[in-house]
Amino acid sequence: MDTAQLFQHAGQAAMLGWVILLLLPRHRYVFWLPRYAIPFGLCLLYAALWFGYGFTGDGGFDSLTSVRALFERDEVLLAGWVHYLAFDLFIGSWIAQEADALRISRLLQAPLLVATFLFGPVGLGIFLALRSGYRWRQSEVAPS
Repeated sequence: MDTAQLFQHAGQAAMLGWVILLLLPRHRYVFWLPRYAIPFGLCLLYAALWFGYGFTGDGGFDSLTSVRALFERDEVLLAGWVHYLAFDLFIGSWIAQEADALRISRLLQAPLLVATFLFGPVGLGIFLALRSGYRWRQSEVAPS
């Protein structure tokens, strides 16, 4: 399988996870897919790509120029993309689980999950701020 096919399959798997998070009930057997199964599969693909090709070319992490050189190889670029897909989906499922625990409505969760899907840290940052507000409000309401 070439890198273009791997890119397509990895993207489809991640998209399936995001659709489950956004649209399906949070039954534990269904939620297990975006929470663990799909990120784990993406982690395996990342590991195979990174350890197969990440140390074979030029580049490194000591400067932006070195990072650019590192990702010039398609297999390493794909590993970097799969890294995003795996982490963003895992964080999205964590957000969904935390939001459910705080009883944040699915309608409010949807834009947070979309923001995490599209912009990763932006969605996480918004959720962390929202979660702080919910927790603060709950501590104000709870009897002492």
